[in-house]
Amino acid sequence: MTVAEYNKSVDDYSDGIFRFILKNLKNEDKARDVVQDTYEKLWLKINDVSAAKVKSYLFTSAYHTMIDCIRKESRLTALMTDQHDRPQEINHYSGLNKILDDAIARLPEDQRSVIMLRDYEGYAYDEIASITGLSESQVKVYIFRGRMFLKNYIGSIESVI
Repeated sequence: MTVAEYNKSVDDYSDGIFRFILKNLKNEDKARDVVQDTYEKLWLKINDVSAAKVKSYLFTSAYHTMIDCIRKESRLTALMTDQHDRPQEINHYSGLNKILDDAIARLPEDQRSVIMLRDYEGYAYDEIASITGLSESQVKVYIFRGRMFLKNYIGSIESVI
């Protein structure tokens, strides 16, 4: 991969990676950090990654970096909650997007990631499988289970509106 191809990959894919990570992490600064770390990893392996496979490499690397970030944060949160009691949050109706975001946030990590890649980013099942390291059949199972959970959690659209 050349420097020009690297720069083209930044132009072509950085926004999509950022949106994907932001939907999962819900924190712009952390999402930017993940995207930056992903492109740093690509830069370090610039001679090993071909321009034809760069999109798959970037999303796979971003996915794994995001998982590492989530795991690190959960360990820190567990330490902090042991030391302090957290106040209760009050949930008020704030729109359909908020309801959908809350429902997606309740999904297990793997289901949330594959649903985001499929429904928000438009990837095919085989592409999702290569990005996440899961088999294609497992991707389909996670998407089905995630959608069923969302359907049961949200209920009918008429009851939400």
